[in-house]
Amino acid sequence: MGRELCAASAAAREVFERADRALGFSLQKLCFEGPLETLTLTENAQPAIVTASIAALAALREAHPTFPAPAFALGHSLGEYSALVAAGALSLEDAVRLVRLRGRAMQDAVPEGRGAMAAIMGGDEAAVQALCDDAAEGETISPANFNAPGQIVISGAAAAVARARELAGSRGLKAIPLKVSAPFHSSLMAPAARAVEAALATMTLGTLAFPVVANVDARPNADSANVKGLLVRQIDGPVRWHESIAFVADAGVTKALEIGPGKVLAGLVKRIDKRITVFGCSEPSGVAGAAAFVG
Repeated sequence: MGRELCAASAAAREVFERADRALGFSLQKLCFEGPLETLTLTENAQPAIVTASIAALAALREAHPTFPAPAFALGHSLGEYSALVAAGALSLEDAVRLVRLRGRAMQDAVPEGRGAMAAIMGGDEAAVQALCDDAAEGETISPANFNAPGQIVISGAAAAVARARELAGSRGLKAIPLKVSAPFHSSLMAPAARAVEAALATMTLGTLAFPVVANVDARPNADSANVKGLLVRQIDGPVRWHESIAFVADAGVTKALEIGPGKVLAGLVKRIDKRITVFGCSEPSGVAGAAAFVG
């Protein structure tokens, strides 16, 4: 993850070097060489994904120094931290240290095996909420990610999520269990939210160069004074990605760059609003072609 970018871009290499210094170990070596089981631990995966995303952004800015500023930035869950680094509210160093703590705190909030998540396909918000209500039986379960039309992720106590999966078929819904280490974006993450809140209290944030659409309310924020509260609320609140993309589409956005590993967001955006075309910038070829795409 990020190896080809670093081979092609001095700016991308510098990002990984800065992250290594901030964390006190070689994240770069872990990303490039593994082992995979260590990289995918959430306390390592979170800073790795942020670093790889900002490395791609640095390569993009290096290749196209006159690139126009975006109308908005937004990121799905962890990606909101990358968006805030891009906008200048968080430094890379603060971001990687913060998300490493975030990963540990999320893992520690619920004992392993006690929480679960599942993707519910084919239902709207009301249907999925009703499914959660009927499956709860006094335990925590709720919608966690509003990803796209007909794709909502639920999160909560493992037994409650199992009951929801059993109920889903009888309601014309399909439930897909997710391989996750904790019930993210549910109220069970409240201890993690408090840990991140304490860490954020020690940080000084910069001025945002452009608005970042927040996960928790799907609205643009241009005031750094609001950032800490929005990030804390995000941890145990749902990710409103569907609404976020709908908002920027209605605001006139027709082109977006997906900056960082993978192409998941491009697929979700295509399902949400076809007025927006997404171009991936995770590899050197994408970085090179971005200017022609933006036009």
